[in-house]
Amino acid sequence: MEKRWKSSKNSVYNLGYHIIWCPKYRRKVLTQEIQTRLKELLLSKAKDLGIEIETMEIMTDHVHLFIKAKPVDAPHFIIGQLKGYTSRHLRQEFPQLKSRLPTLWTRSYYIESVGHISEKTIKKYIENQKMV
Repeated sequence: MEKRWKSSKNSVYNLGYHIIWCPKYRRKVLTQEIQTRLKELLLSKAKDLGIEIETMEIMTDHVHLFIKAKPVDAPHFIIGQLKGYTSRHLRQEFPQLKSRLPTLWTRSYYIESVGHISEKTIKKYIENQKMV
């Protein structure tokens, strides 16, 4: 059975993020061959960064990730590293990506923190602290 929490010297945590990003102009350029290579690159970079990719799905026009990270890893930094690393490698390996797009990825992304406990439960817990 997998442990729900991880710990470091100073903290106990369970941080998960749902992340989505798209190619520039949401072009459908992520062919099956590119998707396969993109998955390899994402797993490699995640290992280097010390994050875990729990689930990954790549469509022709967007990428979905569910990652687990440490509290010291800023989500913006993680996403920048993943997008930058994959863009550089994919554009070198697949020249057609250079001719169709000025950059591979848009600057924007979607991120949502994902937890085991709902927002409603946390608010109720905090509001009721003084009653205990």
